[in-house]
Amino acid sequence: MVREIVHDPMFLQRKSEDATQADLQTAQDLLDTLRANFDRCVGMAANMIGVAKRIIAINDNGKYLVMFNPEIISKFGEFETEEGCLSLDGERKTVRYKTIKVKYFNENFKQIKRSFSDFTAQIIQHEIDHCNGILI
Repeated sequence: MVREIVHDPMFLQRKSEDATQADLQTAQDLLDTLRANFDRCVGMAANMIGVAKRIIAINDNGKYLVMFNPEIISKFGEFETEEGCLSLDGERKTVRYKTIKVKYFNENFKQIKRSFSDFTAQIIQHEIDHCNGILI
């Protein structure tokens, strides 16, 4: 189900709770909402649809990926950039890393460790910030 985008910074600044298998419907709603906004959004966190759970969904070059309880375990290549957000107006400066390694659970709750680079890494970092209550 496509959900409305949350714009309330007080809600978005709350740290999200760990997700469980009971949150699979939230993940589906997150994917549906991301797909519905494909023309202006490449990633979303569950708090952006009003659910304070550690779930993110990204559009990785046309392939959608959902991560439960994502955690960056290593990072390399710091750089400064500007980013926008569907939940906020305008663009803001932030620091990101060119390459990251992420530990997360897939939709079957199998733990995955995977490296990401470039724009995909940037998207994931932005969405993990949302899970941590960090707004750019």
